[in-house]
Order: sequence, then structure tokens, then C-alpha cells
Amino acid sequence: MFVALALAVGLAGPVRAEGKLAVTVEGLGADRTLPLSAAFCAPPSIAPHQYNISPAMSWSGAPQGVKSYVVLMTDLDVPTDLSLINKPGVVIPMEFPRQPFIHQVLIDIPPGRTYLAKGVESHGFVAGPRPIGKTDHGVRGANVYSNLHPKDSPLAGPRGGYDGPCPPHNDPKPHRYLFSVYALDVDTLGLEGLFFGEAVLERMKGHKLAEGHVETLYGGLSQGGLGRDLRVNPTEF
Repeated sequence: MFVALALAVGLAGPVRAEGKLAVTVEGLGADRTLPLSAAFCAPPSIAPHQYNISPAMSWSGAPQGVKSYVVLMTDLDVPTDLSLINKPGVVIPMEFPRQPFIHQVLIDIPPGRTYLAKGVESHGFVAGPRPIGKTDHGVRGANVYSNLHPKDSPLAGPRGGYDGPCPPHNDPKPHRYLFSVYALDVDTLGLEGLFFGEAVLERMKGHKLAEGHVETLYGGLSQGGLGRDLRVNPTEF
């Protein structure tokens, strides 16, 4: 599954789209680092309403014939062995094999919309399920956090919209977060109910007119090491 995902986002081969979109993510640091406000696991000193806020983004340069857009945000650097995440006494090697996890799924964005305001896909941290389905700016799928917590966790349940970075505390590698926009020749991908980014990547095949990406950074010992560990102690929320 993860090999297919890497191919689909253009990481393991040439980009197959006919055109290129110019994509902008607002609020980045000089080194392309996402702000703490965009993180899912922000430092404990930050109040819940001040983090996990989706950054504003825009795009331009779409060719004629665009009928909808898709927005995905993907962590490209999740360790392939999830049992190592935040494991006491273990430091994940920089060269350890990695896999992509999709943190945001938004499809069927109307062709006239080329901007997502800050906070429109997440205006702060919320425990438990978050709505999926239709909005006035597209259709939300479920992100990867929907599957990371047991059923009795306050964080369990389908999570629609944006959920930001939460790199492991014991991972010195800054994670790359890829914001991607795809211009499609169909007005809908026909996905309803509970669906994930992998289904979106499959449905987009043969329909991409153009795409654009912005690679950002978050984590390492300078940022990720400061964050809340939601997997170990979610009860504080």
C-alpha cells in the first residue's frame, strides 16, 4: 500500500500530470518549517485552541478544463515500524525506513475555489471524531489519525479535515510534510462516507490535468521533542 502511495504522490517516479500548479502554504519559516500552530502534537504550553490549525494555502496556473481540485497533506517520513514510536530508551535512526501517512483529505473542491483560509479545515485541537463529508469548499475524507487510536481512546473515531504534524519524540529526523493540489477533469471522484487518501489516489488515476506540491518540515529534536505524546497520555485532553 505504501509503495503505491509513494508512486501516486510522485515520489518514486516522474510526475505524470500534464501541467504544474503553483502552490503556496502560508506561515512557513525561512527554512520551510511549519509553525507550532499547525502541529497536532504542539508543546503543552500551548492551549488546544491555539494548535492543530490548518495553514492557509492557495494555488494557481490550472489549465483549461479543470472541473475540481483535490488537496492532500502527507507526512513522508513515518517509521515503517510503528512500535518504535515514542518507545522509551529507543532513538529512531535517521536512516530507518520510512512510509507516508496522509494527514488531510479534501476532494471535489469546486473549480472556482483556489484558496483555503487558515483554520478552514481545522480551527484547533478537538478530541474524538471529527466530521467527514460535504462542506461548502469540498468533501472531506478521513485522515490517518482515524486508525491510530484504540476504540476506548478519547481520540478514537473517524477524523475528517486537517490534523497536523505529530512526529515521534524519539525521532531526530525532521519530517517532510507534502502539501499537494491536483487539478482534475471530473467534478467529483464519487467517494462518499468513510474513505481515506489511498482511495483518492486510486480514483484520480487518468484524471489529473495538473498538480503542484509544497514540501514543508516539522519535527526533529528541535520541535517534535517538545510535543505532547498523545499516544501515551491522551487523557489530558
